[in-house]
Amino acid sequence: MKQRLITALVAGIFFMIFVLLGGEWFEAFVYLIATIAFIELLRMRKIAKYKIPSVVSILMLWVLLSPELGMINAMFDVHINKTDILLFSVILLLSYTVLAKNRFTFEDAGFLLITVVYIGFGFLYFLITRNAEDVIIEGHVVTGLAKFIFVLVVIWATDSGAYFFGKAFGKHKLWPTISPNKTIEGGIGGLLLGCVAGIIFQVISPVNASIWVVIGVCVLIAVFGQLGDMVESAFKRHYLVKDSGKILPGHGGILDRFDSMIFVFPILHLIQFI
Repeated sequence: MKQRLITALVAGIFFMIFVLLGGEWFEAFVYLIATIAFIELLRMRKIAKYKIPSVVSILMLWVLLSPELGMINAMFDVHINKTDILLFSVILLLSYTVLAKNRFTFEDAGFLLITVVYIGFGFLYFLITRNAEDVIIEGHVVTGLAKFIFVLVVIWATDSGAYFFGKAFGKHKLWPTISPNKTIEGGIGGLLLGCVAGIIFQVISPVNASIWVVIGVCVLIAVFGQLGDMVESAFKRHYLVKDSGKILPGHGGILDRFDSMIFVFPILHLIQFI
């Protein structure tokens, strides 16, 4: 627990420095952690990170992380979008299954494509949220930074509530075949603490005109945050690994720490909260 707390404190401060800096600093940081998370999943699947499909997939990931493709279009005098690039990557990966004489399989290609979309769009919405234009709500300016921090606060409160409520009151397993330590009581505690944290944030620094909208968003964050964590637990169960990586002592890998966030941010954009 001591190691976990120290790592969480140091990593949290490091992360928040880049969040506050924003701009190119934050963008470079997001590219870095997204790439590490992607490589962690490659290692789970035991796909070598230097082989042609892995390199193609990492390049595709970087393209998805670009909010705009204007520079690429201007450089090569073309008009392409991300859908075009995804389709071209599908063709490349499927063609490679033939060139590799099926040592690189259809399942491997599918894994890489889903992973690129999962990691790429998840982290893309980090950038879109942080760089969102200011809006005025009842005379109060709401920045992209404020909404980004609001989401972080609710996610971290949900994680803490789930952990401590689960330790204190947990008796009924939530989904033992996927994550044996998670309990129904912990899940409910996480949801409640996440909502409390969101309401306090709303009172101090409003992010929406309606408190009921904020409560509804907090519920979504708590539910999908825990679901994102469960999805990553399912990956680890399937590939028989304890953690996605070792870069964060006591916590595991990058994906272990950001699994909730890359589920939550796309959902909040889907409902147009951000």
